[in-house]
Amino acid sequence: MRVIVVLIACFYFCVVLGLENGLARLPPMGWMTWERFRCITDCKKYPTECISENLIMRTADLMVLEGYLDAGYEYVNIDDCWMMRERDSEGKLHADPERFPSGIKYLSDYIHSKGLKFGIYQDIGTHTCAGYPGMKNYFEIDAKTFAEWEVDFIKIDGCYADEVKMVDDYVYFGELMNQTGRPILYSCSWPAYQEYNGITPNYETLKKTCNMWRNWGDIEDSHSSVESITQYFSDNQDRIQPHSGPGHWNDPDTLVLGNYGLSYEQSKSQLAVWTILAAPFLLSNDLARVTPDVKALLLNKEIIAMNQDSLGIQGLLVKTVNKIEIWKKPILPKVKDEMTHGIAFVSRRADGAPYSVSVKVIEDLGLGGSQYIKGYMVYDLFDAEHKPFFVKVNGTFNTRINPTGANLYRFEPVLNIILRGKMDINMY
Repeated sequence: MRVIVVLIACFYFCVVLGLENGLARLPPMGWMTWERFRCITDCKKYPTECISENLIMRTADLMVLEGYLDAGYEYVNIDDCWMMRERDSEGKLHADPERFPSGIKYLSDYIHSKGLKFGIYQDIGTHTCAGYPGMKNYFEIDAKTFAEWEVDFIKIDGCYADEVKMVDDYVYFGELMNQTGRPILYSCSWPAYQEYNGITPNYETLKKTCNMWRNWGDIEDSHSSVESITQYFSDNQDRIQPHSGPGHWNDPDTLVLGNYGLSYEQSKSQLAVWTILAAPFLLSNDLARVTPDVKALLLNKEIIAMNQDSLGIQGLLVKTVNKIEIWKKPILPKVKDEMTHGIAFVSRRADGAPYSVSVKVIEDLGLGGSQYIKGYMVYDLFDAEHKPFFVKVNGTFNTRINPTGANLYRFEPVLNIILRGKMDINMY
């Protein structure tokens, strides 16, 4: 709240430089059109899939009725292909009148009436990736327009722009949004374009400019695509992990659970890795067609709580055992000097049968740093009952992972003793 008050004060009394919107203190959660609905614009052929106000309003309704809003998914975001092919005589953007006959402000008001937040898409270059008008040379007009439409989230893509010079434009547009006085979550894309061209992004500038940023390529509806993005994050974790945290997040792209390409086990795999990465939870699916088992994954309170841990630490790949990746993320609560940890075992195997792994708690998992810790109560987050079991700090941990799947656990420290005056009390 204090950050927002400072923003309002600066709006009237000083020049705002860089990101000062007080948003995204936790990884953003919501829904986005692109991966599932792409640039489908023929509403006669595909009336339930085309990018239109009907699709967005239907999704907003489902987010409320199906429990997604209550679980924390609050943003409803339109990606590319929402606008007319040309700006008007004053340079303003307008939504396609056939697919958005009521206009964007009406749609924004509808989403807000549901208790949700509204997001939209533009491009820093001359055109969007699908060829619609970009914002180059129209930054001031677009910032004012988005504020008038009461936008809460904006994704700015990087097609048709210079990978080096675009950074100055991203920074400038961020300043313009701040000056409107409306807090708008700012999702940037310049790292993905620079990385592909061998340019190392300036992460200090990113953190001062953007609330989140795409690091790598677009996700597709396949397990191989999820694996590819996951590998980018593990290969580059030492370089990018320190820059992610409250207010500024690395973004591996949307969750594609509930579509065509992932099995149930592979859905668990993506969800587990994104949870450990403290990644934004932005769904891209047709909520009307999500199966009950996948819906249960997406609404799992324990998993969401781990992703939304207030420390906001991006987890790391700490070990690989026979193609089983072990990912670890410190979370609260902290017991004496020892953190609770989220640990995912992610299978890159396709043997046809579950694969058993036995690891040492101290040597392999890197736990047990405090002399006060006796062991850990372990909670299986994919188990509906979340029944805990105890593991000694100097013992081993055994698990069995299904092919191409994942197991996700919370390791909560157990004190060996509690000091109460002169009494030592064993907890277990």
